[in-house]
Amino acid sequence: MYKINKTTNDIEKLDERLFKDLGFKERDHLQEWIAKNPDVFGEDLLIIQKEFNGFNDTNERLDLLALDKDGNLVIIENKLDDTGRDVTWQALKYTSYCSTLTTKQIITLFQEYIVKLNKQENAEELVRAFLENATDELYLNSGDQRIILVANNYRKEVTSTVLWLLNHGIQIQCFRATPFSRNEDVFLQIEQIIPLPETQEFMIDAQEKKKEDLEKGYVVSETKKTQLEFWKLFKERLLKYKEIDTLQTPRPQYWFDVSIGKAGIHLSNTFNTDKNEIGVRLYLHHKYVSEWLPYFEKNKAEIEKVIGSELTWNPNENAKDKIITLTRQFDLHDKENWKEATEWLANQTILFRKVFMELIKKK
Repeated sequence: MYKINKTTNDIEKLDERLFKDLGFKERDHLQEWIAKNPDVFGEDLLIIQKEFNGFNDTNERLDLLALDKDGNLVIIENKLDDTGRDVTWQALKYTSYCSTLTTKQIITLFQEYIVKLNKQENAEELVRAFLENATDELYLNSGDQRIILVANNYRKEVTSTVLWLLNHGIQIQCFRATPFSRNEDVFLQIEQIIPLPETQEFMIDAQEKKKEDLEKGYVVSETKKTQLEFWKLFKERLLKYKEIDTLQTPRPQYWFDVSIGKAGIHLSNTFNTDKNEIGVRLYLHHKYVSEWLPYFEKNKAEIEKVIGSELTWNPNENAKDKIITLTRQFDLHDKENWKEATEWLANQTILFRKVFMELIKKK
């Protein structure tokens, strides 16, 4: 890794180091850094427990427990300069322990974690805000659990086991955490090495193809089956637009993400059978609200002119994360309406994506 020196128009090599040589410890440092910055893994994760030991008949503790945007549990195991031989076995044990946690139990243990942090916040409200689910019933841990391993060096027996698990449908990722230094400055690089990011979506699609209808162990409600069926049709329709070349694999959730190419900002489509409502919304993570919301509000007239409709701006003022949304009513229980619904939703999604991406580029 190199540091760019703008003054000399040159690059300066950084020295790769070991955590132990710098005096860093697993729990006191690496674990804390990740707990405070879970986006180092390239996705939005919500840390809900640290040093979790709520397992029956065992005193074992997992490092970090998180939720992903699908509402599924993510088990995060950290090592420093060496994984050791047993990290995969350790992670699999913790994952099996967590596989039986119910929605109520997850909310409870998250609330306990919040109390430990001396914060006066409500766990369920935070989870709903994170999942962008204001009113629908919460279904947490309804799919397969995921595993994230973090270390500087991975032994061959670990990488071999991880690759075997991946080929057998276990959702596991390895990240290499490497400290660097130059003079008094210390830097940290965290990069995904297994599976390689450019092949991950392909591997997910391959698993979907091999195991139709999410036969990997998901417990899917009738509502979620309906949502999944709608999103598959929507994805097919959206891919007909030349502006879109790749999309996420549909999952049983009430929203569907469309990349907008900017950290902290994304588009999501909503599908709510209880309200007979579908919609498009721009989601702003709370870290980026102060920077972007006033800018978009300043350009409100231009945005609504391109989209051709008045939008709802910041409908939930009490939420830290903000949304700009457009919704429309359809009788979603009658699948005869789905063709018209997906046409409308795809068209509005393209317009949203176009106008907001152009504004982001201009800023």
